[in-house]
Amino acid sequence: MAKIAFILLCHKDPDAIIKQAQSLTAVGDYMSIHFDARAPQSAYDKIRKALADNPNVAFAKRRIKCGWGAWSLVQATLNAVEAAVEAFPRATHFYMLSGDCMAIKSAEYAHEFLDRRDVDYIESFDFFKSDWIKTGWKEERLIYRHWFNERTQKKRFYAMFRLQRRLGITRRIPEDIEVMIGSQWWCLRRRTIEWILEFCKRRPDVMRFFRTTWIPDETFFQTLVRHLVPEQEIESRTLTFLMFTDYGMPVVFHNDHYDLLLSQDFLFARKISPDAKELKRRLGVLYSSEGARFQISNEGRSLFKFLTGRGRIGRRFAPRFWETESSLGRERELLIVVCKKWHVAKRLLERMRQVTDIPCIDYLFNEESCPLPDLGGIQSTMGKRHRHRRALMRMLFDYFESDRLVICLDPSNLELMEDFVRDRSVTRLLEIECRFSDSYLIGHAMRVGLAGDRTPRETLNRLLPTIRNDMMHESDRIRDAHFENHLRLREIDPPATNAKAISVFLGLPEDKALEIAETDYLFAD
Repeated sequence: MAKIAFILLCHKDPDAIIKQAQSLTAVGDYMSIHFDARAPQSAYDKIRKALADNPNVAFAKRRIKCGWGAWSLVQATLNAVEAAVEAFPRATHFYMLSGDCMAIKSAEYAHEFLDRRDVDYIESFDFFKSDWIKTGWKEERLIYRHWFNERTQKKRFYAMFRLQRRLGITRRIPEDIEVMIGSQWWCLRRRTIEWILEFCKRRPDVMRFFRTTWIPDETFFQTLVRHLVPEQEIESRTLTFLMFTDYGMPVVFHNDHYDLLLSQDFLFARKISPDAKELKRRLGVLYSSEGARFQISNEGRSLFKFLTGRGRIGRRFAPRFWETESSLGRERELLIVVCKKWHVAKRLLERMRQVTDIPCIDYLFNEESCPLPDLGGIQSTMGKRHRHRRALMRMLFDYFESDRLVICLDPSNLELMEDFVRDRSVTRLLEIECRFSDSYLIGHAMRVGLAGDRTPRETLNRLLPTIRNDMMHESDRIRDAHFENHLRLREIDPPATNAKAISVFLGLPEDKALEIAETDYLFAD
């Protein structure tokens, strides 16, 4: 009978990971865990301690920092696979999972399913001939080298791409390799896994190639399996049920999706909502049950397309994004930098990017030109950003795969601040108090159209007190709102004092916060 070694890549929620490991190994299956090195050490220690006495759990010998679209995800997977191969010699299948996945069939059913056919389950479509990539880059993923992470080092990522394209620097795909593409959620037989590990040792040229491709977790295993395994032994499908919205975001399953999930021809589902406590409980009980029978109708995707296409209201079957996801999420932290001098806030955010791995976005609700990822059009105009503000923010959290996000707001955006503070997420404000010289106020008046190059000095002198009072009034309105978690960083204070506010705001040690507070020319105009 099949025995499954689950390969779990995760980066948060240690309690959920512990429960997931206990549930899946209670019936005799195995699990090898890679916990992102970016996550707190205390969370990793908690997982290790809780599962220390479980002989069916192993851990990757080396933890690495993972980034979306980067080779690090493949390397983390290989590290976990190597640990599983060594620790679990009786494992017959290796199943890729994330912390958001849960079984939607019993272990008994899963084992019988895998015993029926001696094949590997992995999506594996021709990279160039298939239409698996709907929009965006295609051959650019492969023929150019990508050294930087597109999400955390966006400027460097695109600068290197433009440089290579301008100079005509491209590379060849290894001649004996036919690149394939597909979902990263696979289930492979032990023999196939061993072939892959051996191939990695024999072919450093192929490894070098994939290390600098973009989004290699969608091509690396898919290509190697097709290269190493006879075609008749590959079932080009995933055993993990997942759907995507019109905006390209994963559909999240809730408590009322239990019957729908069980009727799908899959063994696992992704993504289960963190708030779906009852669904998680029922699925956990189901996996260890015996004699369960399932009526497979497999209508999930067609039903979702039908219902969302008509804008159905309600939570069942995942309706419109802004109807179901009006909250950012109780487990998330929205960190708002409030500053009238936009250049000061942007300097501070740039330093935060250098010192931390928290995604930072500039004045997205004030500047139309603020760089944002393509989120299906909801980010395309300022009107849409404001109208669907919470939907936009939740999509950004999902895009960056982070539970923390820093944004900038102008002090005039009091309505936005009030809306975000009322959300169930944790919201913290860091207000930057700057000095406003006459020359700065004159420049501001010209930028917003209150004055021009030919405005008489006497008019400017009468205008300046009004502009200064208006800025002070905006700050007073923020204070009068009595926001919880409202911190201040002041130009007149020394870096050591400002570091304390930054430390609380970002949850950083004070020495790291001091690095940010000591940014050169932070307040310079």
